[in-house]
Amino acid sequence: MPTATPSPAYQHLVARRRADLREALAEVLPPGRSFTGEIGCGHGHFLTAYATAHPEELCLGLDLQAERIARAERKCNRAALGNLHFFHAAADDFLEALPAGAAFGKVFILFPDPWPKRRHHKNRLIQATFLHALAARAGEGARLYFRTDDRGYFAQAGGMIAAHPAWQLDPGAAWPFEATTVFQARAASHQSLIAVRRDAVRRL
Repeated sequence: MPTATPSPAYQHLVARRRADLREALAEVLPPGRSFTGEIGCGHGHFLTAYATAHPEELCLGLDLQAERIARAERKCNRAALGNLHFFHAAADDFLEALPAGAAFGKVFILFPDPWPKRRHHKNRLIQATFLHALAARAGEGARLYFRTDDRGYFAQAGGMIAAHPAWQLDPGAAWPFEATTVFQARAASHQSLIAVRRDAVRRL
């Protein structure tokens, strides 16, 4: 079945949303600057702890839920962290709105929605198109850190990343930083993988 073409009104809404996000990002992220990101930052527990421990790194977190971002921003403000910023945004909007040359050095994707029903797997974040878009905004040698408590999602994500020309799994690499989040505390167990961006992938 062919995909329906978005209406002009929807296209205008997306363009306006991305323009606003582009303006907000430009205030904290100079062109060409490397940064550490977390896609699906939740209430900001992990990235706030990470930014505190790594004051030399610029850290940007994003989440789809405005309430989560509000709570994350309160944590950031209480900690008085000048190297940490949160954005209410979808991953595709965020990637498109990044300033020219700005690139991930590290990106964390921790306990994303597993969409456990098979018919919903298409909604999972780790897809070939997302991996390509992420690689286009990742610096040379950038690392992707993925963690989930869903074994099926872990297997699928590992397979997709291993097969993708933009990324290479690095099973011998050490997890760089631990901070127990709300989602991790609720999980009986979890699995993690690390991937590195292949140098041949062109950045935007």
